[in-house]
Amino acid sequence: MNILINNLLLAFYILIGLFFLAAAVESWRDKTNPARWGTGLFWLLFAILFAAGQWIPNEINGGILLIIALLSLLKQVRVGKIKELDEKIANQTVKRIGNWIFLPSILLAILALVIAQFTKLGGQVGIGIAAIISLIVAMVLTKSSPKTVYEDTQRMVRSVGSAGVLPQLLATLGVVFTASGVGKITAKAISGLFPVGNHLLGVCLYCIAMAVFTAIMGNAFAAFAVITAGIGIPFVVAQGGSPVVVASLGMTAGYCGTLMTPMAANFNTLPVALMEMQDPLGVIKQQFPIAVSMLVVHIILMYFLAF
Repeated sequence: MNILINNLLLAFYILIGLFFLAAAVESWRDKTNPARWGTGLFWLLFAILFAAGQWIPNEINGGILLIIALLSLLKQVRVGKIKELDEKIANQTVKRIGNWIFLPSILLAILALVIAQFTKLGGQVGIGIAAIISLIVAMVLTKSSPKTVYEDTQRMVRSVGSAGVLPQLLATLGVVFTASGVGKITAKAISGLFPVGNHLLGVCLYCIAMAVFTAIMGNAFAAFAVITAGIGIPFVVAQGGSPVVVASLGMTAGYCGTLMTPMAANFNTLPVALMEMQDPLGVIKQQFPIAVSMLVVHIILMYFLAF
């Protein structure tokens, strides 16, 4: 079973790598983009990491990441000219399909959950299989050709741009922070300021720290390992809190911070560009009150459910 799971995951990563490779080719073909060579190189290196990263020495993978970061830093990654969506065809399709347009998204979520919960394949494989099935259903439902799928895929991938790298980099950063002992240092600093043993205080510290650190890092994955090791375990779990409840609510408490930060570029900055909003913080301003109220809800739920 482990061999099957690994092979399926490898196939999915190679497939994603091919999408990025196509983005590289399309970027090089876009002569209107003054940074087309840098943009194409960015997507090519990203494709190599996804499709062949496991066969490449870690030192070379690290070097590729540095080059990717430099290309972004030097502003050599630009969206360029992307084929616009044909609004006439899109409106006709929406009128013809109606609410069935939501079927692929709902199907993806349900299939991923079923595969993760009732098979030994796991969540990652479940998402991959569900995504492919949902794509096929969407193609049949909308009567789209492979060419349309290709064009829409490129529109999405290239529109995201360098922000698409952030989730992987931030998750990796969380692992690096944990391995370097940042969690232990955090626990030592916090324990010197706040007493251990107060359940409500421990829950407040953990949830708020998850939200704040997530806002700083831009992603809850990066914050989870550090804050859980430094605050969640000693201040909540070690005091009798259920690890399952604490970990589940701790992660989603971190996402409250995601709603409040421009560091979460793919969530809060990219929509501003795609929707051509005048206020660069417009998305965050709309989400902020909800994020704060949800953080309070997380604190209440963890306090009553974890103990």
